[in-house]
Amino acid sequence: MQNHCAVQNCSSGKSDPQPLFRFPLDPERSQKWVEKCQREDLTGKSPDQLNRYYRLCGKHFEASLIEKDSQSAVLKDNSIPTIFDVPSQPKNGQGKRTKVMTPEDETVSKGRKKMKKTQTEETKAEETKEDVQVVLVEDECKDYLKSLFEVLVLLGEQSIPPTGPGDNKQEGSSNFQALLEYRMNCGDETLKKRYDESKECCSSDQLNQLIEVCEKYIHSKLVEKVKLNGFFSLLTDDLVQISGEWFLPVFLRYVDQSNCQKEKFAGFLPFEGDGDALAEKLLSELTDKWGLDMEQCRGQAHSCSGTHFSKIKTFAAKLLEKYPTALPSLRSTRTLNVSLANSMTSSGVQLVMSTLKKVDAFFSQSSILQLELEHAISIFYPDKEEKAKELKDICKTSWTERNDAFEVAVEILEAMLLCVDSVHDNEDMRWSDQVTNDALEISKALADFEFIMALVVLKNIMRLTQAFGNNVQGKASEAHFAATSMKAVLHSLKEVSDNIDVYHEFWNDEAVNLAAAMEIPVKIPRSFLRKHQLESGAVRPESYYKEHLSVPVVNHIIKELNELFCEDHLKALRCLSLVPAVIEQHKSTEPEEECVQVFKNDIPNAGSLTAELHCWWVKWSKKGKGETVPASLHEALQLADVKFFPNMLAIMRLIGVLPTLALEDDGDMAYRHFQMYVENTPDRFKSKSLALLNMNCDLGFDLDSMVELFLKTYPDREGVSKVTVME
Repeated sequence: MQNHCAVQNCSSGKSDPQPLFRFPLDPERSQKWVEKCQREDLTGKSPDQLNRYYRLCGKHFEASLIEKDSQSAVLKDNSIPTIFDVPSQPKNGQGKRTKVMTPEDETVSKGRKKMKKTQTEETKAEETKEDVQVVLVEDECKDYLKSLFEVLVLLGEQSIPPTGPGDNKQEGSSNFQALLEYRMNCGDETLKKRYDESKECCSSDQLNQLIEVCEKYIHSKLVEKVKLNGFFSLLTDDLVQISGEWFLPVFLRYVDQSNCQKEKFAGFLPFEGDGDALAEKLLSELTDKWGLDMEQCRGQAHSCSGTHFSKIKTFAAKLLEKYPTALPSLRSTRTLNVSLANSMTSSGVQLVMSTLKKVDAFFSQSSILQLELEHAISIFYPDKEEKAKELKDICKTSWTERNDAFEVAVEILEAMLLCVDSVHDNEDMRWSDQVTNDALEISKALADFEFIMALVVLKNIMRLTQAFGNNVQGKASEAHFAATSMKAVLHSLKEVSDNIDVYHEFWNDEAVNLAAAMEIPVKIPRSFLRKHQLESGAVRPESYYKEHLSVPVVNHIIKELNELFCEDHLKALRCLSLVPAVIEQHKSTEPEEECVQVFKNDIPNAGSLTAELHCWWVKWSKKGKGETVPASLHEALQLADVKFFPNMLAIMRLIGVLPTLALEDDGDMAYRHFQMYVENTPDRFKSKSLALLNMNCDLGFDLDSMVELFLKTYPDREGVSKVTVME
């Protein structure tokens, strides 16, 4: 918007800031404004030109014609400017003395004054003309950039790649250019003028800069939201490959001003390098480039497969070292058992996890394939109709992501192998080549003894963590109970570790019997034999799988549980005892103040914590029968009178930030949106910039702010800088 008043010599500006109002589009009113301005150079301009390029400041309107609020000023309809400065005349007796002049002197003086006046008028006219040109260039430039950003945001919202496949900038900008041409054809004069001048609306370099500014704008908006709401947690997901490079998806979790738990997709971090160097680079991106205040981070959760697990662990450790309050935790969008298995580097476990992903993708692509699996289940459970029905119902869900996934997989393993073998045989020619090839690949994995042994080991060990995993991501009362039962879970795992010889013998027998039923030979992985140049039979399978599978898996689970559920994390979860339904359930016992003390540095008044905690407990433990009380953290945060308990409110908001607890009220919409994007977008069309735009379209894009950010980021860009254009 123009920052000059059209009235000549108007004193408004930095020393006297005034709101600026556009000339009206109504021809009659526009002409009256021009007459009042006494600007002859404006008389020939159309109302549209005047509206677009010229403004009058608030000094020239009666105060009653301007409606003001805290953020803006609005001019009433049909307003006409009436206030204009009139040159003041000197008062009698106060003027300067004048010299008595002869007729000749008067003639010369008049000539000089006339010449000086003419020169002054010419100078003023030239300055006014130059000033108008600068303003016109500035406004044209901003309107041009707004058009570009508007098209880019539209493409992002619709998930249409602006530059063709992926982020490959060499493939042209067909989608973007096509929309720009459409806008020109629809009457966008700014774009048309730019095209007429340079035969190009937007170069590929400038498009890259526009995309960069879009990312910068979204990051600034997200960081602004996070800062406004205080504490947050940092979450990452499985690496995504885009245009041949690996990127780490990052989410931010916080509790907003309406006390609702939220997660937002914050973008991708380049995942290049190893060890401490990579960890430092990731932290630098988060703090220096994105602007996050990691001192406010109260949790971190990472979902990564075994291939990149060590790098992520190094990053998590570095983050915890620099910011001790960023507690490692489980991510609510991943079940505990699947997360634990994904983080293992054992080749057998990774074979199980990759095969289960393929199984899920294979059977979910067609209802007919699903029916084939159900038919195979019926064959293997002829006398157990209830069990068969239960397994069929489970298989209709995303069962490979459940806490009991390994148990279910063992129960339907024979049926799955029969089904995929039947599809691969394709005797009635029902299936496409792609389907039969996928079936063959799954069949080979299922018929591998290493797969069977790893699956049986996972099933038996994960039974010990299954109930804990279900509870810790369940309702408030269940998560509170899980926090108190952690010691019992670790004790059970320690007992297995101490007696691994006995347990492994049972697991080995189960795997061997299952393999025999499926006619699969018991053997050691060929890769191990070749690596160590051993002949088949040189090592007993039972010994190999004990040393390379059972022992490492048990030890890994114990280590991971201790890291994911450290003492401070468990104390924070035990603070769910503040939820009214949990208080009612345990009304004989007040909430543990020791646990609440974990937040003592983050609450408004630690001195009154004990008294406030007792009052909160009394309030909810004395509820009468039949009265309903908030059963979840979300419901407790929505209580109208929670504001009278500032410490309780602060603590529950901090608990809500923890990545472990399941989100309510569609708080995980960003994660689901991200999963859909990753799964449904072909690799060659994936774009990190487009994904960020697409998944944050609810932020609201202020085009004027985006233009200002662009001009600030690229102040000397040719064709954009008003100075460059004037020269």
